[in-house]
Amino acid sequence: MKIENRKANHLYFILDKIECGIELKGTEIKSIRKGSCDIRDSFAIVKNNEIFVVNMYISKYKEGNNFNHEERRTRKLLLHKHEIKKLREKKEREGITLVPLEVYFKGSNAKLLLGVCKGKKLYDKRETIKQRDLDREMRRKA
Repeated sequence: MKIENRKANHLYFILDKIECGIELKGTEIKSIRKGSCDIRDSFAIVKNNEIFVVNMYISKYKEGNNFNHEERRTRKLLLHKHEIKKLREKKEREGITLVPLEVYFKGSNAKLLLGVCKGKKLYDKRETIKQRDLDREMRRKA
């Protein structure tokens, strides 16, 4: 079970990837196991030396009753203090964006692959599409 953010490769240059845990409630983890999660429009922020993922959609668990969660609540990411400090400095100095790339399970724990990204300009996006089309043509001919 893996939930991907395919839009991220088109919109950003991915400079680095960091695996981090997510602080979740019981009904959220059950919804993720069912595959009803979306990270397409989400991003991460650094606030008070903690990292949070904003706008991550996890649908309500059908059998959750009154114990259900908010679907787009801000969730805390679990990283070491030195990793958070390094990310905060990069974000302030270089103007990068922290974008979730994947949500997956490692054992019984849900993990989020956080990408350290730099935004692409329109001409970079066109170049990527052009290169992808050329690679596809080369594979067809071979």
